[in-house]
Amino acid sequence: MKVSNEQIARVIAEPVLTPEASKVDEAVIRLVDADLVQSVTRDVLNAPDRDAMVAEIKARVDAGTYNVSADDIVDTMVRRAIADRIR
Repeated sequence: MKVSNEQIARVIAEPVLTPEASKVDEAVIRLVDADLVQSVTRDVLNAPDRDAMVAEIKARVDAGTYNVSADDIVDTMVRRAIADRIR
């Protein structure tokens, strides 16, 4: 089956989304963003005290017992990349 240049031009000229569909998508995105903000806020409020966590890691580094696996490093890097895209 051959597709002519005219057929391609007609397909390209047609709008992909109607204005109504765009509005719905924006509304859904706002709802998802609101849920995400609530979830992140809840996680931050429930997170352990950062000072205590830093002190524990510092003590382990000083004692020479702090070892991070490559899997943990990769996991953190991927999570950070995803978080940066969300912003």
